[in-house]
Order: sequence, then C-alpha cells, then structure tokens
Amino acid sequence: MELKRKRILIIGGYGMVGSNIARLIRRADTSIELVLSGRNPQNGEQLAAELKNAKTAYVNLEEGLDLSKLGHIDLIITAMQDRSNISRETAISNGIACITVSELADQIAPITFLSLHKPIVAPIVFAGHWQAGLLTLAVKHLATKFNYITSIEMAGLYDTKDQVGPEVANDVNGFIGQALIRQDGEWLSVPAKDNPREICLYNRSLAKAYPLSTLDVPSIAAFTNAANIRFDFVTGESIGSSRGLEASHDLYIDMEGLLLSGEKKKLRTIVSGKKGNARMTAVGVYLITERILGINGKNATIAGGLYLPETIVPVADLINRLKDFDIEFIDINAFGSLIHFESRT
Repeated sequence: MELKRKRILIIGGYGMVGSNIARLIRRADTSIELVLSGRNPQNGEQLAAELKNAKTAYVNLEEGLDLSKLGHIDLIITAMQDRSNISRETAISNGIACITVSELADQIAPITFLSLHKPIVAPIVFAGHWQAGLLTLAVKHLATKFNYITSIEMAGLYDTKDQVGPEVANDVNGFIGQALIRQDGEWLSVPAKDNPREICLYNRSLAKAYPLSTLDVPSIAAFTNAANIRFDFVTGESIGSSRGLEASHDLYIDMEGLLLSGEKKKLRTIVSGKKGNARMTAVGVYLITERILGINGKNATIAGGLYLPETIVPVADLINRLKDFDIEFIDINAFGSLIHFESRT
C-alpha cells in the first residue's frame, strides 16, 4: 500500500499521551491520515486542525469498537486503558496492526492465548512497558557492556510537577498492589507495599520506591537471564526540576555483573526525558510505529504475530535516536560524578 493512503486510529488521540503521539507521527510524515478518537471527539477538533490531514471520531471502548464507521485503518494505537482487550481483539479479527501501552504483566494472557488459536496476520505489539518500551530498550543497549549480568534494578521517577492526563494521575494513586519481580532466579508475586527499596536520586536525596508489574521485568529477563530483576515506581524531584527547568521523567537503571573487560562492576545510568512522562511514552510508541508502517525511511514490519518493543525496535543507534527527542543518557560512575553519553556505535 502506498504511503499516502495509510491511516492510523489513535484511541485517546487528543489526550496527553495521544496528542504527543499524533504530533510525533505528523512531524515524520504528513501523508498519513490520523483519526483522533475518544468519547468526546469535539475536544480533539483543534488538534486535528493543527495537524492537518486529521479528523476526530467517537470511540468508547466500553461500547466496543466498530471499525465499519471509521473506514480503512492500517494501525490502531491505544493510548489509554483497555482492560477488556477490545482494541487488540478487534485488530486481530480484522488483520490490523496494533500498539497498546497500558497492560501489566498479568493482563497479557488473554491475547497470548488468542494468538495460539487464531492466526495473527499483522503486528500486535505489547508496549505496556514503562514509557512504551524505552526503559527496556535502554537496558538492552546497556547490556552489551556486560559478559553476564547478575542484577538489574530499575525505577521510573514521577515528578508531581509533571503534567499528566487524568488516567495516568489515577494510575499513580493505584500503582501499589501485587508486583512481579525476579529474585535469585525465582519468579515472585509480592505485595508492593511490603517490599520497598530506598533509591538515591540525582539530587542525592533518598526516596522510597515500590515494585510494579510492568512488562519490563519479564522482557529483560528473557534477553539477559539476570537472576535479580525489579522495576519500581518512585515519586520525587526530577532532574529537570532540580535544574530549575521543566519537570523531566527519569528512568534509573542499576546493572551489576561482569563487564566485557572482565571487571565485576555495578553501573548506574539515568535516562531523562526533558519533556516529561507523556512525551516520553509517545516517543516509545512512535519508534514502534516507524517499524510497523515503515515511515521515516525505516523498513516496514510485514510479518504478523505478537511483538514487544525490544523485538521490533533496534537499539544499535538508540542514544542518537533519543537525543532527537530531548532524551538524554547520563552515566553516574563509582565516584558519583556525571558523564553524558556520546554514541559509541
């Protein structure tokens, strides 16, 4: 299909995350028609006019998803909660590619089982990882420094000054539940509130973090085989705020193991999104979209099936790619000083 005929349906397309996704896609390609949908499509009309070659549509996932009213769609991006799997199941039934960003580790079983019973002819991407996979992609890139890894501790820092949509704000208040972690090679489901850890932040303050069942933990275990892996959610002052700038969203990554040099070491890296949480999630979705549709000079992913961000997005030039979106890698060495990464590809 010619590029000019491609159409993307963004469910939640005029919300905080959805609008950022739409703008990134439009920046890369003006020929794709964007359908910005939600329960109050009138709220998206100004954004549609700004983007051009865009329209709004009514979609309420609680009522189902009737594609006959929307016309031909090449890709569905669900930028909101879809606990009933409506968008994924509709995409599979109609042979349409789909990216979803809200599922936790215990919520992917229905579609996984469906895929074993029904052929999937287009890419279906589970992107319920933190920031739609950016954290896992960063870990995959950093893992190339190691011969083997024994421990990976990660955290996503939420700064209360960071503007987020109502769904994310509600999620922040409800994050503390059961969490999937890997400990000494065993998979454990633990009460998050009973398993906190203390993290030393960029500004040297200490903050209490709680584990969360994002898809990062099983994803990272699959390609590192590290015996100890956990992801935590923490609230505190971001790097942006500490610099007197706009609140950033910061990903803390502590990796321990045997380096390629033969030295046993623990490395800390912070991946900081200068424009905050919603923008960072949108970047993750955009990088996946590039690979599905083949926009911005990328090769399209034709084969159908289930994908994860790290199985569809290459990490060879990740640092340079993320710099284009105001996301920086900061290496903190053993002496506590900062080193800004340069590309080593």
